[in-house]
Amino acid sequence: MTKAGERHFGFKDHINADEKTKLITKYSVTSAAPHDSTEIENIVDKSDKRLHADSAYRSKEIEEHLKNIECKSFVHEKGYRGNPLTEEQKESNNKKSKIRARVEHIFGFMTNSMNNALFMRSIGMKRIKESIGLLNLTYNLFRLEQLIRLEKVKI
Repeated sequence: MTKAGERHFGFKDHINADEKTKLITKYSVTSAAPHDSTEIENIVDKSDKRLHADSAYRSKEIEEHLKNIECKSFVHEKGYRGNPLTEEQKESNNKKSKIRARVEHIFGFMTNSMNNALFMRSIGMKRIKESIGLLNLTYNLFRLEQLIRLEKVKI
């Protein structure tokens, strides 16, 4: 992938996380090149009732897919320079941001508490996918321990 004239090699960990527990329920790994929204069908299915996502996931195709699988869309509204969001859209985005931030906390934990675990050096997508799978599992174990310790779940 080329960004600002520099070549970048990497991967993306696309996750579906439970809104209440912040446990990763589904994930998909791709190279860094495809847009995030291309993986929506792999991580959101009929078992999901709500999707909270940033404005990168707003498109007619995604909204149609969510409608077909009966998943309610809470995707952010896009703002454009010269055409600002209405107060109602801003308020709606703020509510959505609080929930969507829970996913960002997952990646923050992986970066800060797991010693920058997302920085991996491997050759081959198969190895990266296996490593990411183990990373997501390890995160879930850390999170489950925290939920038990804080008595948020019963064992």
